[in-house]
Amino acid sequence: MTVKNFPTKFLVGSITIIALVAVAAVFVSLHFLWIYILVLPLFFMGVQDMTQKKQAIRRTHPLIGRGRYFMETLRPAIQQYFIESDLSGKPFHKRKRSLIYQRAKKAQETVPFGTQLDVYEEGYEWMAHSIYSLDHKILNQDPRVKVGGPDCKQPYDLSIFNISAMSFGSLSSNAVMAMNKGAMKGGFAHNTGEGGVSPYHLQGGDVIWQVGTGYFGCRAADGNFDPEKFAKTVAHPNIKMIELKLSQGAKPGHGGILPAAKNTKEIAAIRGVEPGTDVLSPPYHKAFSNPEEMLKLIKTMRELSEGRPIGFKLCIGSEKEFYDICKAMVTTGIKPDFITIDGGEGGTGAAPVEFSDSIGMPLRDGLTFAVDTLIGFDLKKDISVIAAGKVSCGFDLARAVAMGADACYSARAMMMAVGCIQALECHTNKCPTGVATQDKNLMKGLDVEDKYVRVANFHNKTVHALVEMMAAAGLKTTTELKRKHIFRRISMSVVKRYDQLYPEMPVGCLLNTNTIPEIYKEGLLGEL
Repeated sequence: MTVKNFPTKFLVGSITIIALVAVAAVFVSLHFLWIYILVLPLFFMGVQDMTQKKQAIRRTHPLIGRGRYFMETLRPAIQQYFIESDLSGKPFHKRKRSLIYQRAKKAQETVPFGTQLDVYEEGYEWMAHSIYSLDHKILNQDPRVKVGGPDCKQPYDLSIFNISAMSFGSLSSNAVMAMNKGAMKGGFAHNTGEGGVSPYHLQGGDVIWQVGTGYFGCRAADGNFDPEKFAKTVAHPNIKMIELKLSQGAKPGHGGILPAAKNTKEIAAIRGVEPGTDVLSPPYHKAFSNPEEMLKLIKTMRELSEGRPIGFKLCIGSEKEFYDICKAMVTTGIKPDFITIDGGEGGTGAAPVEFSDSIGMPLRDGLTFAVDTLIGFDLKKDISVIAAGKVSCGFDLARAVAMGADACYSARAMMMAVGCIQALECHTNKCPTGVATQDKNLMKGLDVEDKYVRVANFHNKTVHALVEMMAAAGLKTTTELKRKHIFRRISMSVVKRYDQLYPEMPVGCLLNTNTIPEIYKEGLLGEL
């Protein structure tokens, strides 16, 4: 059947069926008229397909062409539930998702019959254990890091595992409340995302307020940073740290995106924008344009917040720019209390494909570069580093800490703990589990009182897994976990430790031109 004659055959066939039904009703039984309940709607749908001009397949193949678009909407679910293997799903495979759900529900999380991973495949990684392992029960079950440099008056004891930046707007009110209550129950921190501090973030859990390029919560009428509004917002006792967002892993250099469908009146009021419109945060900050100005803003924020820890977040792009920021810290004497390194593999909500797939340094490369540069300028001793980018299990935590992170964030894993099924509908406002939507009919399916306990469970179980791994390696504290403890298979016959893949930087070597490593002089940064 060709495209050329299919519509004609559809019309002829439809009219023939309608006529036969009429004949049968007249000469056999009026009950045949019931067939029109099915036939007539299909006929008019087919006519609509033939007359519309937006979709060629529907125009040339009435009714049947609709099947293509229907199956396309079902494809992600069919792929996830019937086609993908336990280890092939993206961005999180089934085995990893199941682990998150099991820990959130306190269900059985052990696996039978050995690993399903190919341990001789390139990229396989593991952690070195010790024959002199420790009893994990004697270790600190809640490892933390004190965030706050010399100028910080209110240092904060941050859990090693925390909720990453996700805004109210991107997530539903129920999801945000469940996460914050979970953070309160589990004793860890909850990052607001750049959408500002909403009432749903203030359910009793410790809050890290993220200030992005839109300055939501401290936004002046012209869209710039407003010191008075900042001071008013930050005064809330639940806000423990402030994070200035320069860029994020999903869309570095692009700015945040809140689709119009999610921008309700309530969200618009919190952010200080027009409801029902796309909210596109600028890709740059209006409050500064160079490292020195940025550090002055950090100093101002510290003063306005009465000495709370102030830091900044970025996905590494230009290595020279991060080098210049560190250099400015030395020359100005102004240092952040922490730096968050986001990996290019991160992402929740909406992001352009090219930015999500092809811009931004992955976490392991960005993290080691940032840590090494801080060490090279002898700054690391005063600055905590937080890592973000697909951190979802104890080994992910161990690897990040071994590379130099002091603590970690998790976004998508925390979404799964609260009910996300990786339906990949985050940007459509049609999230079936009520996590990433503003549709009240969908949100009501997410029970806050049930889900917040799961968030706390997931955090507790994941940190416990890290502690058990440390004990197996004979390590008493996270500060003892180094790059030498993590191994990576390069090929069938070549294995390297992380300290061989990412050689550690001598302390203070970047402060003297005579001791700057050649890789910084030429290979990475060009001529300095």
